[in-house]
Amino acid sequence: MKKTEILKSYDKYILSTYARTPGVFVKGKGMELIDMDGKKYLDFFPGWGVNNVGHCHPKVMAAVRDQISKLIHIPNNFYHPNQAKLAKEIIRCSFPGKVFFCNSGTEACEAAIKFSRMYGKNSGRFEIITMKNSFHGRTLGSLAATGQKKYQEGFGPLPEGFPCVPFNDLNALNAAINDKTVAIMLEPVQGEGGVNVADKNYVIQIRELCDQKDLLMIFDEVQTGMGRTGTMFAFEHYNIRPDLMFLAKALGGGLPIGALVVKESIASTFQPGMHASTFGGSPLVCKAALGTFKAIASNHMLKNAKAMGSYILDELKKLKNKYYCIEDVRGLGLMIGIELNIEGKGITEDCFENGLIINCTQGNVLRLMPALTVTRKQAKKALLILEKAFQKAIK
Repeated sequence: MKKTEILKSYDKYILSTYARTPGVFVKGKGMELIDMDGKKYLDFFPGWGVNNVGHCHPKVMAAVRDQISKLIHIPNNFYHPNQAKLAKEIIRCSFPGKVFFCNSGTEACEAAIKFSRMYGKNSGRFEIITMKNSFHGRTLGSLAATGQKKYQEGFGPLPEGFPCVPFNDLNALNAAINDKTVAIMLEPVQGEGGVNVADKNYVIQIRELCDQKDLLMIFDEVQTGMGRTGTMFAFEHYNIRPDLMFLAKALGGGLPIGALVVKESIASTFQPGMHASTFGGSPLVCKAALGTFKAIASNHMLKNAKAMGSYILDELKKLKNKYYCIEDVRGLGLMIGIELNIEGKGITEDCFENGLIINCTQGNVLRLMPALTVTRKQAKKALLILEKAFQKAIK
């Protein structure tokens, strides 16, 4: 099909649920995407954070090739080795507990919501306090937990039980706790909400609060997990452990997988028949996820994410001193936000025209989330394209 045919087919046959950029891509490798005309793009927002190890990483591809000819799917009332190995690896890298597998971040969030309500059932507790500007997914439960009205409009009535408080505000959080509260849920770095980083003291105090009041501390690490912030999981930056953590996006190296991790002492809250996922934890996606863990370890990606994250942040701060349109630069590891005092759409469009893929959220916050393999040479090229876009925007 020609490009025009593809675009027309999307218009005619696919529901219009996305604001699409007119790029038709056919190949990807590492930090690079190639469209059907052969134009190459430096991808600094790979798959909304799915491709942390880059496009088509050899270890992920080798794992998929090895598995796909053997067994793709088996129901979860049977056993298979890949799920056992992946659960063991997730627990090894996080904290003692057990794992539930599903297919996406929103499903993992739903699992966390259901688990929390079952945990609080005997005490009559069901409310989960969430944060303003949070984003937890598109299903009704995760949407109700999301602290942004714009995503909820038109989909009411939403499930009740999700009081929402300002992020990084302990007083507001304390005031919201009552005898119905069972959990507190937050993203250590709010991604779609504008790359807002949780204060270390704030997180530590939430942990203490949860311990004092028998509340579950839930970390949404759908975007921050799998090395994005320079540690395997972002909770490591805060020297605490959550009670529940859910993952997705980068876990499968490009294939769809989600996971809920529950600390060991409360794992028995879920019993057989209480929750399920038909495709969750299939042999194929688990093998791909194991390849992702191998890729991160063998290529020293965590070390590189820390180093390159610091480098890019430092360079962006220099640009902030040069261009009045930049209001703030913030982030953790390779999860970076550039807050503008102008609309960001023109910047992203200009970057795309010049071969750089980035994202804009909240209307004026540019998001940079390159693969953990990004090199200084690639970063310099991206920063140069970005600076030219800033120059053009303020003329």
